[in-house]
Amino acid sequence: MRKASKDQLTAKEEELMQLLWEHGPIQISRLVEFYPDPKPHFNTVSTVVRRLEGKGYVDHNEVAGAFHYYATVPKEHFRNRSFGAFIKNYFGGSYFGAVSALVEEEKISADELKELLKLIEQKGK
Repeated sequence: MRKASKDQLTAKEEELMQLLWEHGPIQISRLVEFYPDPKPHFNTVSTVVRRLEGKGYVDHNEVAGAFHYYATVPKEHFRNRSFGAFIKNYFGGSYFGAVSALVEEEKISADELKELLKLIEQKGK
C-alpha cells in the first residue's frame, strides 16, 4: 500500500476531516461519538488528529482546559483536488469522458444533463 504524502489524506484522515467539517470545533471524546459503529478507540482518533495537525489541516483551541479541534482548510480544498486527480487517473484528464461514463452507466439522466447545459450556458454569459 502506498503511503500518503503530506497533501494526501488516508481513508482514516478523510473520515475524520469529514466529521470535523460537519461538527467542529469539537473535543476528541465528542468526535468519537459521531463515528459509526464499531467506534474507534479514543487514542486512535487522537493519533489521527495529531497527524492531521502535523500536516497543517487541523488545529485546536483550549476552552476551559479542554482542546477543541477544527479543520483549518475548507472541504472544497480536498474536493477540488481529489476530483481532479480522479478524473486524471480514471479518465485521462477528460471531464467529457467522465460525464460520458455517467451517461453510459445510466448514473445521470437527460434532465440532469439539460440542467448542466443550462449552468454552462449561464456561466458563459
